Amino acid sequence: MANYPDKVFLNGEIIPSTEAKVSVFDRGFLFGDGIYEVMLQINGSYFFGQEHLNRLSECLHKINIEYDVTVLPEILKKLVSVSNLEHKDCLIYIQVTRGIAPRKHAFPLDIEPTVMAYALPFLLPEINDKPISVITQKDFRWHRCDIKMTSLLGNVMANDWAIKNGHFETVFYRDDKITEASHSNIFFVKNDVVYTHPADENILNGITRAIVINLCKKNNIEVQEEAIMQSDLPMVNEAFLTGTSTQIAAINMIDDHVYIKNNKIGPITKKIQQLFLNLKNSQTKRLPQVS
Repeated sequence: MANYPDKVFLNGEIIPSTEAKVSVFDRGFLFGDGIYEVMLQINGSYFFGQEHLNRLSECLHKINIEYDVTVLPEILKKLVSVSNLEHKDCLIYIQVTRGIAPRKHAFPLDIEPTVMAYALPFLLPEINDKPISVITQKDFRWHRCDIKMTSLLGNVMANDWAIKNGHFETVFYRDDKITEASHSNIFFVKNDVVYTHPADENILNGITRAIVINLCKKNNIEVQEEAIMQSDLPMVNEAFLTGTSTQIAAINMIDDHVYIKNNKIGPITKKIQQLFLNLKNSQTKRLPQVS
């Protein structure tokens, strides 16, 4: 089956994916009551793996699921090996739900979380050099976008709307402020300054987002964690999306505002793309080893 993993880690075992079963009373199934994380293995190393595990732990803490993520490095090492991906580029998906309990809104006590993970071959281009178009939409989701939860219906609806209208992504706004996209963060360049919405409860603080901010600071590119107003989109010079699989994608057009002509990516976006490529090639970080 294309795009399905051969092996899955589920509650302490690595088993064929066709044998992986979860109870219909799992709260992840009933309520979307869980947290997920996605990270990449590049050139045999996990790219900012510790940062991804830290975010997983922080999000679990925010919704009061007790799970020690320090056990994951050894699990993932075995999973990648059994999946024959030990020295290959791949994507790793991790999901932790609250567990199995009778259906009731209040959090149940003393139940074991359901933990699942898998790895899939996933080859990223060196640089995401294909400009994309996006469309804006009022953010109709809840107000805790900082939690990377499995309940993604709002994001899915928004992304589906974009695709059906011929765009790559939907970009959200709240009170005229551009926040984030349905499955990525968004940056703008205005008068040689890079802008992105601050990491508050209205966005998911992406790992790639944080990497880009750090790259800007280290390379004398002025960056401001400040929202761009939707009404200011005509004054923006460049725009790009960031995400684990998206990397850094230059935006050609937002609604009817065009930022790229003759397929020529803006100079600051192009520079950041190159800096990100250099980082991927030279500074991939391994997950901590567990003795």
